[in-house]
Amino acid sequence: MIGIINYKAGNSQSVYNACKKIQVPCKYINSKDDFEGIDAVILPGVGSAAATMESLQELNLIEPLEEFVLKNKNPFLGICVGLQILFEHSEEGDVDCLGWLKGKVVKFDNKKVRVPQIGWNKLKFLKEDELVNNLKEAAYLYFVNSYHAIPQNREDILAAADYGEEFVAMIQHDNIYASQCHIEKSGEMGLSILKRFCDISSSLRQGGNTVC
Repeated sequence: MIGIINYKAGNSQSVYNACKKIQVPCKYINSKDDFEGIDAVILPGVGSAAATMESLQELNLIEPLEEFVLKNKNPFLGICVGLQILFEHSEEGDVDCLGWLKGKVVKFDNKKVRVPQIGWNKLKFLKEDELVNNLKEAAYLYFVNSYHAIPQNREDILAAADYGEEFVAMIQHDNIYASQCHIEKSGEMGLSILKRFCDISSSLRQGGNTVC
């Protein structure tokens, strides 16, 4: 069972519909009690980092989310803003974020490129991981973003793309995955990534991984 964080600044409905399309059991997480029986969690993202952090705080979801992901090491997938708030600080709203990963989020240089980036972009995979090893070399996915992450640890970068400069497209750190692109809106390629994440999560649960 996949849990989808359902907060007011998110895009939970699109991710829920995508999970249903690939026939993966899922449910919304609206409170800490909803983590019961979950194999993995997805944090969708639409809007600003500041609004996302505020909404998660209002719902009292940060502490149970950190217990589920950081303490119990269950699989996590962040999408778009769900990637950006993993880092320490975002220029968008000048807000402190979750700080699970070292680094910051900055705005694209609007003197070089049109902001926001809206459309399909090609991913370049920088390391191997079971999430993406089955993908074709030329993977195009859909982006809508004005900001991008700069990790302190380059080894956390799973994939990059180019928009006036190279930027982080996907992250992998232990049990934490995140995608700047909207995999739920990226056609068959995006759905294959989502399905692979769900398969990984199910395998870990069957292997005895615990949940809070």
